Amino acid sequence: MAIIDAWAQITTERMAEAPWMATLLRWTGRSGRRPVPTVPEALAAMDAGGVEIALLSAWHGPQGALISNAEVAAQIEQAPDRLRGLASVDLTDPMGAVREIRRWVDGRRFVGVRVVPWLWDLPPNDRRYYPVYVACIEAGVPFCTQIGHTGPLRRSETGRLIPYLEDVLLDFPDLTVVGGHVGFPWLDELVSLTVKFPNFHVDTSAYTLARLPAGFVEYMHGLGQSRVMFGTNYPMITPAKCLEGLDALGLDDAQRAAFLSGNARRVFRLQA
Repeated sequence: MAIIDAWAQITTERMAEAPWMATLLRWTGRSGRRPVPTVPEALAAMDAGGVEIALLSAWHGPQGALISNAEVAAQIEQAPDRLRGLASVDLTDPMGAVREIRRWVDGRRFVGVRVVPWLWDLPPNDRRYYPVYVACIEAGVPFCTQIGHTGPLRRSETGRLIPYLEDVLLDFPDLTVVGGHVGFPWLDELVSLTVKFPNFHVDTSAYTLARLPAGFVEYMHGLGQSRVMFGTNYPMITPAKCLEGLDALGLDDAQRAAFLSGNARRVFRLQA
């Protein structure tokens, strides 16, 4: 069965040296190992886990680009049939952000935009995001973000779904949103947004499937079966490691297919 990884990145030396990276590596059990893979190494990890396509994220924060859109484009060029990109932008430069999205996000190589709120310490209903949302709607691509608690030693409040992300979904009913990293501990809010907004989705990145909260697994069997997509947060966790526990989820064939690839293929409009 084909698998699509909705959240991965090929980290740079700049990102590996970020002060919060050490706490993230400790959280994922990788202390002392610098996560700077090559594209061939990433492809080998994809092959080992049966991943057909990975969405590689650019990262931009207050100190600048940790993984630039140009760097992601160069990574995609090495394996254009296996890799797609998610652009990122500088929230402090609204028109520059819009121009970056218009430059890179074509719906074929770059299929969405990702901004990580805890990196900016700005919740997604902050006015600085709003030009980005308009540009995503114009480009016809999802806006991807992180929901739930923050692994590095940074504030988790920006990942709370209500009121922050709910405000965005209310203000931009045409915007498709993909919240990464499950949304724990605010799973009731996750369910609430799923009921209320048909354009809201979530991925399981940063979790092995064996570690998913019981409430989230129940959600995958019901309301979430057409909303949840597989993700890894590679290179923090490899696809093969993330997939441990897949059978124990108890998904039927249709639910498994939607989770592993169908939902992502539909939401990001990926070609087979």
